[in-house]
Amino acid sequence: MHRIMIRIGFVGLLIVAAGCTSIRRPSGSAPVERRMLVTGYCPCQDCCSWHRNWLLRPVYDSGPLKGKRKDIGVTASGTKARHGTIAADTRRYPFGTVMWIEGYGMGRVEDQGGAIKGDHIDLFFKSHADAQEWGKRTRRVKIWYP
Repeated sequence: MHRIMIRIGFVGLLIVAAGCTSIRRPSGSAPVERRMLVTGYCPCQDCCSWHRNWLLRPVYDSGPLKGKRKDIGVTASGTKARHGTIAADTRRYPFGTVMWIEGYGMGRVEDQGGAIKGDHIDLFFKSHADAQEWGKRTRRVKIWYP
């Protein structure tokens, strides 16, 4: 849990903001266990298929949104990508599906990708080097559907 405290002047204005960024497994349901292809991605142009247009704005490279503005670091579900963000085939694993990935930890499906089909998931990393270091692995995955 992260806490932010701000105290201003003699009045003693105190603002406390608390938020929990950890992903927890749902209680009360047994997970489904599978072996899956697990790859890594980051918000870079190579991983997320975007480029800058002549106005230097990021836009999609291909697909139905080709040429449309791209919000870098924002997932298909509208959340900010961070450690624990998973891209999956949402026909099989809908947004909100919680997963535990061997060697990575807990994550939640919040994104999707054109090359992500079936039992293949993509894990978010902050840097391209970290995503490349993860590479392409087959891992044991526990799945809790929403």
